[in-house]
Amino acid sequence: MAETTAERPAVSGDDLQKLVALLKNVDTVELKLTVPEPDQLSTVRALELDSLQAQLRQVFFFETPDLALDKAGVVVRARRSQKKGDDTVVKLRPVVPSELPKELRRSPDFGVEVDVSPKGFVCSGSLKGVPTGGDVRKTALSGKQIRKLFTKEQRALFEAHAPEGELWLYPDGSRILELSTKCEPGEAFQVAAETRAFLASKGVDLGSEQQTKTRSALEFFSKQLANGGAVDKRPAKKKRADASQREASPKAASTTAESRP
Repeated sequence: MAETTAERPAVSGDDLQKLVALLKNVDTVELKLTVPEPDQLSTVRALELDSLQAQLRQVFFFETPDLALDKAGVVVRARRSQKKGDDTVVKLRPVVPSELPKELRRSPDFGVEVDVSPKGFVCSGSLKGVPTGGDVRKTALSGKQIRKLFTKEQRALFEAHAPEGELWLYPDGSRILELSTKCEPGEAFQVAAETRAFLASKGVDLGSEQQTKTRSALEFFSKQLANGGAVDKRPAKKKRADASQREASPKAASTTAESRP
């Protein structure tokens, strides 16, 4: 059985060999670095990021209060983008590219990507789509007919894998600053070296604790529900997930701003 690609420190020679082998079977590579909150302002200034020039996005995650989907390696997301249309994704993470169904790999809407950070690397497969019925904001706020946001193929992928039974702004004012750059698999090591040198020259700490935006967002809203509070009661209404008849909630939306130096 092939070894999974759960995120782990990519520091040993053995891990490096596994990453090189993995790059042969992925479509894209994204290099990521999460900046600790105390260092975010200085990083924004050093990289000359302008929030007024950023593209704003509002993201809704559909998840159970106990994060059952996350534990099963499934992410269900709908997103609104400033001056762009809505989009949705059903993501599997981690995945082994060679074990994915061939028909899924052939889909023009499915992509395999490896995320690399100072903490390690993880491979994911994402099936993207455009909402087939209704608008993301109205559906998330009402909590009704969530399944209509996702394509038939996305719903099938979710049902097959769901368990039985950027600067991100949260409602309490906390935030995440993630720096990232995408590249072709064959350019990964060169781009990683150039990115590391550039960020180091700007005084960005490359050894800080790392965690994905998705995981941070899910943990944030799960704690809100566990504490009996709803930071935004409208999008946090409990809802039975139509695709699999399992209880899930659209988490109160996080907002992310993307800005280029």
